[in-house]
Amino acid sequence: MKSYLTLLMVLSCALLSSQNINDVLRYSIDNTQGTARFQGLSGAFGALGGDLSALNVNPAGSAVFNNSLFTVSGTNYYNNNDALYFNRTSTEDLNDVKINQVGGVFVFKSNNNDDWQKIALAFNYDLVQNFDNRTFIAGNSNQGIDNYFLNFAQGVPLGPLLLQDGEFIEEAYLDIGANLGFADQQAFLGYFGGVIDPVDATDDNNTDYVSNATYNTVNQEFFQRTSGYNGKFTLNVASQYKETLYLGASLNFHTVFYDKITRLRESGFDAGSEIQFVDFDNFLHTEGSGFSFSVGAIAKLNDNIRVGGSYQSPTWYRLTDDTSQRINSDLADNDIGFIDFNIVNLFERYTIKTPGKLTGSLALIFGKEGLLSFDYGYQDMSQAELRPTSDASFASENTFIAGQLGAVSTYRVGGEYRIDQVSLRAGYRFEESPYEDGVTIGDLNGYSGGIGYNFGGSRLDLAVSRTEQDFNQQLFDTGVTTPALISSAITNVTLGYTLNF
Repeated sequence: MKSYLTLLMVLSCALLSSQNINDVLRYSIDNTQGTARFQGLSGAFGALGGDLSALNVNPAGSAVFNNSLFTVSGTNYYNNNDALYFNRTSTEDLNDVKINQVGGVFVFKSNNNDDWQKIALAFNYDLVQNFDNRTFIAGNSNQGIDNYFLNFAQGVPLGPLLLQDGEFIEEAYLDIGANLGFADQQAFLGYFGGVIDPVDATDDNNTDYVSNATYNTVNQEFFQRTSGYNGKFTLNVASQYKETLYLGASLNFHTVFYDKITRLRESGFDAGSEIQFVDFDNFLHTEGSGFSFSVGAIAKLNDNIRVGGSYQSPTWYRLTDDTSQRINSDLADNDIGFIDFNIVNLFERYTIKTPGKLTGSLALIFGKEGLLSFDYGYQDMSQAELRPTSDASFASENTFIAGQLGAVSTYRVGGEYRIDQVSLRAGYRFEESPYEDGVTIGDLNGYSGGIGYNFGGSRLDLAVSRTEQDFNQQLFDTGVTTPALISSAITNVTLGYTLNF
């Protein structure tokens, strides 16, 4: 009977919104891997076209194809994160393999001397973001998790936090979250988890709380694992006018799945502390869909020079979140174990609008011997927002986002040199920090190289790319806010196969 009641509470629970700047950035930053050829040139394809992943930069690129073809790409992802936290460095890595790109294009050429020489219809699937990652942070901190619970609890009346006659602890947890909000729910967890106590336990109107932990520093071990993806399916149409102009447009449909698990273990309190250990775990699941469109053009100024320009619209994501938590300590209530990852808080559907992006491109073509290509992208991250804006918490967070984030310039340069059937490739990518301070998330540097072999009717491509970026990560949004400095390096090895028709 107890499990049945819990299920009913899960299905009927709805919490106030708690989405923030981290959610907005997660879906605003594009880290498309693409085909092996695309990666080999670090994505500098805005004036080149002729690659299915180039549609993410400039949708006019499909009109550059001379024939119909199909491409599939798979990538081995290797993530390495070094975390510096209170003078202690910890390392965590992750290795996995995914099919990150599948697509094809159909090219229809004019049979007579029309000015519009051909039309291309393309479809393509790319991973915009691979969320699979792991981070481990450890050190002796002067900020314990008791500060997190105290920050939420101060000012919260004790009476509504107490269990009613015949009420299960997990029912109370869900009910408080649904009717009183996230802050009261965290106060409830801290109290029944044994981390904090009311100053006057006999007064239902008590609003003051104290910590049960005594320490100068406390040993913290924090593990975070994320998984999932942001995938984009593109429907594209493009056309070639005479020998000089390519025009194209795309409709893009996103699918989002994202899971994040964090686990905090605290120990090493003073010998006289009432509490000697705390375990606090959180789980977030997000899923939804998104839509965007793009338009672009490529012009051939002469046999050697091409220029391109494109506009990527904002992406409108419709997302739903659910969260769950669990806590334990040597002072926790006996029934605290019934609050676990099976007890789920449901949030109302919300929207994230990412900022649009402008890209300008230049390419130098050296006949059949090779090419050089350059892309510049501009995206104003301060324009990202949570919706509906009529929600007071969203409006407040949007104001914060506008003050913290700024314009991002992205530079990509790539080159290809051909020797008979063999193509040698290299590229560089630089992307500015989305934060005005340039510190919360640092600039991104990326390097790539690749090789391809043309069999005539098909082509095999291999690319190796590496990106490096530093960022500051807080363990929690409040209470435990001293950031760890994360040095992240992502190395991808991509193999792609193209079949011509």
